[in-house]
Amino acid sequence: MLKKGLFVCALGYTMALLTVSLIRLNNLPDLGVDFVDKIFHFVAYTLLSLIWFYTCFYFFELNQKKSLVFSVLGAVLFGTIIEVLQHVLTEYRAFEFYDALANTLGALFTAFIMKVKAKKTS
Repeated sequence: MLKKGLFVCALGYTMALLTVSLIRLNNLPDLGVDFVDKIFHFVAYTLLSLIWFYTCFYFFELNQKKSLVFSVLGAVLFGTIIEVLQHVLTEYRAFEFYDALANTLGALFTAFIMKVKAKKTS
C-alpha cells in the first residue's frame, strides 16, 4: 500500500505543481519579501525531487544512487520545461532564469540531504 501511495502522491504533487505553474495567479498577498517566489521554487522542487526519490526507491525498487539521479535530473528537467511552457503557452507568464535556477538548487538540495543522510547511516 505504501508503494502505491508514494507513486500516487508523486504523480499528484507533480500535476499540482504543473497546474500552479501554468495558471494565472491573481491577488496573491504581498509578503514584503522580494524573492519569496524564488523561495517557493526552491522548496517546491526540493519536495518534488524528494518525493520522486522515495518513489523511485520504494515503488520502482531502484537502488539509492539511481533513485537520486533520476529524481534530481527529473526535477531539473521538469522545472526547465515548465519555465519554457510558461513562455510558450501563456501570455501572463514568462521564462525566468532565476526561477529555473531556484528549481535546480532545490533539486540539488535534495541530493545533498540524501548524501548526508546516507553518510550518517553508514
